[in-house]
Amino acid sequence: MRLIDSHCHLNADRFEDDVELVIASAREAGVDRILVPGWNPASCDRAVEITRRFDWLDAAVGVHPHDAARVDDSAWARIVDLAGESRVLAIGETGLDYDRVFSPIPDQLRNLRRNLALAIETAKPAILHVRSSAGRRDAQDALLGELRSAGFGGSSVATVFGDRPPALIHSYSGPEDFARAIINLGGAISISGLAFRAGEESTGDVARLVPSDRLLVETDSPFLSPPGAPRGRNEPAWVRVTADWVAAQRGVAVDDAAAREQFGNALVAAYDRTFAHRG
Repeated sequence: MRLIDSHCHLNADRFEDDVELVIASAREAGVDRILVPGWNPASCDRAVEITRRFDWLDAAVGVHPHDAARVDDSAWARIVDLAGESRVLAIGETGLDYDRVFSPIPDQLRNLRRNLALAIETAKPAILHVRSSAGRRDAQDALLGELRSAGFGGSSVATVFGDRPPALIHSYSGPEDFARAIINLGGAISISGLAFRAGEESTGDVARLVPSDRLLVETDSPFLSPPGAPRGRNEPAWVRVTADWVAAQRGVAVDDAAAREQFGNALVAAYDRTFAHRG
């Protein structure tokens, strides 16, 4: 089965010593595309650098909510410069994290707004992290409000992106109606190993409702190891576990080679459509 990893931090320190071997293992496992997102200026530089070395990897640049309070205007200018690189196909990862709140919420909101504006300016989709504390949905609701205020779901953003998703919720977490709202705004959804954790049971319902052309899978490596993967360092080759789980949720017989091939082809097509892959 062909695979994609729509969110993989190969630019993280945990891959510094053997990133070439990790990428080779992913290729051997059938991974056709990997998107490498940054989270601050330094990691964005590394994302672009690594994708220059491997022509089937793509980069995204942006500022994560954890780093929102630490990126000043001059550092942000570096993100804007990198956003114009041909290897960069998306803006992010950005978003809101009301669970750990490593940056104050007002800083997170300001950071999110400038990342969304850059996504619209560059016609490159925003990759969005969103987490609320257990049993809450305040970050999801705040994110929807910010997307609507920025014009997502409206004619101006539709004119920029055409039929491509202008935003992607990465490593989906949240209730089913949040997913429906994102889909109604034209967005895409990516599912990670987080789906296997207690408290994330609604992700199974979400996996079934997302249109196939807006459904992606990811590892969020080196984090969020799925069952069977080393807990200390997830790798893109392990995206197969999540892809098989998503396929099963959607009624694909994972022991049927033709059905698996069709599902894998759909994943690659959704990736290419979302990120306008360079081909």
